Amino acid sequence: MHISWLEDFMVLASVGNFSRAAEDRHMTQPAFGRRVRALEEWLGAELFDRSTQPVRLTEAGRWFQGVAPELLAEVARLPGAARAVAEANSKSLRFAATHALSLTFMPGWLRSFEAHTMAGTLQLESDMLHRCEALLAQSKVQFVLCHAHAQAPGPLEVQGYPSLGVGADVLLPVCAAGPDGQALHRLEHLAAVAPLLTYSVESGLGNILHKTIDGAIKAHRTHTVFTAHLASVLRTMALDGRGIAWLPRSLIDADLAAGRLVAAGPDSWNVDLEIRLYRAHAQLGHAAQALWDAVAQSVDGGATSRPWR
Repeated sequence: MHISWLEDFMVLASVGNFSRAAEDRHMTQPAFGRRVRALEEWLGAELFDRSTQPVRLTEAGRWFQGVAPELLAEVARLPGAARAVAEANSKSLRFAATHALSLTFMPGWLRSFEAHTMAGTLQLESDMLHRCEALLAQSKVQFVLCHAHAQAPGPLEVQGYPSLGVGADVLLPVCAAGPDGQALHRLEHLAAVAPLLTYSVESGLGNILHKTIDGAIKAHRTHTVFTAHLASVLRTMALDGRGIAWLPRSLIDADLAAGRLVAAGPDSWNVDLEIRLYRAHAQLGHAAQALWDAVAQSVDGGATSRPWR
């Protein structure tokens, strides 16, 4: 018996017409009729009285009309149940992290929990924030590591995914240094328009800037000269002297220390960030749960609430 036969049956029972049902199922009427007949032969009973128009359900058909949805629902449940069983016994740790944190914060953070991360397989997907969020929603990863800000809650926060604050960062407006070591561009320069290197609309950091200091930026003489999704791309453009970019300190610490990048404005333009670890709603496997518990114990005495709310 094919699952599609159940769906064929439900459509025909609803519309009562082989031609319309075949059209709804995107096949020819003869092919549809053969599938319905195959289901009846498998059950050993006729489900439809074909002597009337529209066709009517037989007694067996009416009984099966109550059974078929339950069968379809059970079949739909099986993949999730199988994944849950596999997950419960899994030793793998599956992370998604934004590009900037994958390059900077995450390696050292993972080392601090080496007793838990070395016991099994560790997988990392480094991607843009909205794709990391999708991977968690699709149960393809157990954890997402990303920047966060109380004024700019993202989808994971809105949808109530459990999370822990595991670190701090700050967005700094920076630009390349001139020959004299001073900033090539200044946000509050009265005689010139400040060129900006900005994040695209899909960017998580861009969303944070929009919700926090976008109004203040627009109140000054600025002009967007370049837009990209990744902080690493904006860093490259800033180093090339193209303009001012708000970049995570974790990404540019070495550039600041070497004087390649310098502040393009006073500290009042900085945006404090939190680094948060989000976990799946579903029950975690033994390895993932052990890591989550260890992280929770290391943060705020084990609190798992969102302290910046």
